[in-house]
Amino acid sequence: MYDLAVMWDWAAFALRWLHVITAIAWIGSSFYFIALDLGLRKAPDLPPGAHGEEWQVHGGGFYQIRKFLVAPPQMPEHLTWFKWESYATWLSGAGLLMVVYWVGGELYLVDATKADLALWQGIAISAASLVVGYVIYDRLCTSPLGEHPTVLMLLLFVLLVAMSWGYNQIFTGRAALLHLGAFTATIMTANVAHIIIPNQRIVVADLKAGRTPDPKYGKIAKLRSTHNNYLTLPVVFLMLSNHYPLAFATEYSWLIASLVFLMGVTIRHYFNTVHARAGTPNWTWAVTVVLFLVIAWLSTAGMWDTYEEAEARPLTPYEDRFASAEGFEETHGIVVGRCSMCHAREPVWEGIRWAPKGVLLETEGDVARNAKAIYLQAGLSHAMPPANVTDLPEEDRRTLVRWYRAASD
Repeated sequence: MYDLAVMWDWAAFALRWLHVITAIAWIGSSFYFIALDLGLRKAPDLPPGAHGEEWQVHGGGFYQIRKFLVAPPQMPEHLTWFKWESYATWLSGAGLLMVVYWVGGELYLVDATKADLALWQGIAISAASLVVGYVIYDRLCTSPLGEHPTVLMLLLFVLLVAMSWGYNQIFTGRAALLHLGAFTATIMTANVAHIIIPNQRIVVADLKAGRTPDPKYGKIAKLRSTHNNYLTLPVVFLMLSNHYPLAFATEYSWLIASLVFLMGVTIRHYFNTVHARAGTPNWTWAVTVVLFLVIAWLSTAGMWDTYEEAEARPLTPYEDRFASAEGFEETHGIVVGRCSMCHAREPVWEGIRWAPKGVLLETEGDVARNAKAIYLQAGLSHAMPPANVTDLPEEDRRTLVRWYRAASD
């Protein structure tokens, strides 16, 4: 069992690495084409059907780029498709979600203090929410509301707020924000896979057959692409949120996540306007700062239950397995003596105001719930305590290892 814990940790590391790399590629190409599209200019020598062109310089050379709003008169010999960046990002993210939040669901997914659910029920809700949420979004886009982009964007924001609140009623704070990011990313990738790329294939097929492509396909794809444009920055925030307890471990984390979507709109509006050479809307930065300050204020409200409340809470079956294992009493003493000065509801270590990453190590339930993290970071490795500032002896580390392995056998 302990080898399995190591294997899963490395699997999560590999998937996270792949996810970051592919996300950089997807976001980079997405932002590039948005800036390119908005910066196109008319030129007197544009060929028939061309919408605009732009000259760029990079890597010691010059590039002349032209865009055909619907399609060129003839199918070009060389055509590059931008789709695998999106697909690979979603697939690697889905794999990471399964490894961290499904396999490690007892610790990271379901919050027993919020909802009395079995792990399989939490996993089912996790998977179903991504599908059902996208279906709702897609129905909104294909309804007559698709002709009213501003109203549609407002309804999309309402949907995101509802999903944020709903996730927070079931999952841990960390899982709630991560799932909101996964839900948003699912919308974005599904837009590419089910709308943008298929519509482009229809246009390509028309060109090959000698037919004049219908401009409606480009219009539909443009709507979905615009949504992806404004959703990108909030997704990045949500994917990083699990490192910051002030974002995920507060009473109003669902509202914080909702406000982040508004910040994404203001920031993207600034750059979209600048790239379109339509002015410099500096007011967007003022709005962004105000939203950020509101988020910071919300983050300090009701982070965790009190020590007394946590002590009185009954152990879950997962926690009880580790709390009843041989060596737990000694382990609990080691962890409280060497780790709880930082990982507490009210840390006493100078400069630490909130438990790092929201990991609490005070009560028996706290220690049992974080058994795997203790084993990997303070038992097998020397990651914790940082620089061994509390002088955790090697014998105590071996005690932590023996306890975890005894509970895992």
